[in-house]
Amino acid sequence: MRHRDLISNFTSVNGAPLLERIADALAECRLEAVLIGNAAAALHAAPVTTIGFDFMFRKSEANLAKIRRVAARLGGSIRRPYYPSSGLYRVINDAAGLQLDFMSAVHGVRSFSGLKARARRVAFGRSALLVADLSDIIRSKRVTDRPQDRAVLEVLEKTLHEAQKGKADKK
Repeated sequence: MRHRDLISNFTSVNGAPLLERIADALAECRLEAVLIGNAAAALHAAPVTTIGFDFMFRKSEANLAKIRRVAARLGGSIRRPYYPSSGLYRVINDAAGLQLDFMSAVHGVRSFSGLKARARRVAFGRSALLVADLSDIIRSKRVTDRPQDRAVLEVLEKTLHEAQKGKADKK
């Protein structure tokens, strides 16, 4: 599946060049991560916005080294908040307006492998991103229960319902 198929409704904002850079960096550094949160929801055609990109990854020393390489590849650095006990690693490149959060634990997600199995690959140039299933994004936001998550739940649920209806109509 190509990103154009998922974000065809977005004509005035084009995050594809930035997502292509991120996808290339993850591929070159061989970091397996799944895009979650509002950025992933937007790729499912949900009318939401975000300032950063959230990823779930499997925490290991090797993957932490890969995150450092991704940061360097994107011209960024790992900055606070960096909470070793929480499993959050933030990569920032202020000049490019880039913020990537890598989390080893996500509310409402039982395992990285399960999230990955339900994700879909979305091509950006020569690389691809794993994008979480919209139902996983909704579940996580419901369990996290922050005001900003509650604010988008109705929109995400409507987007999921319309996507499911569209699949049923094609049958």
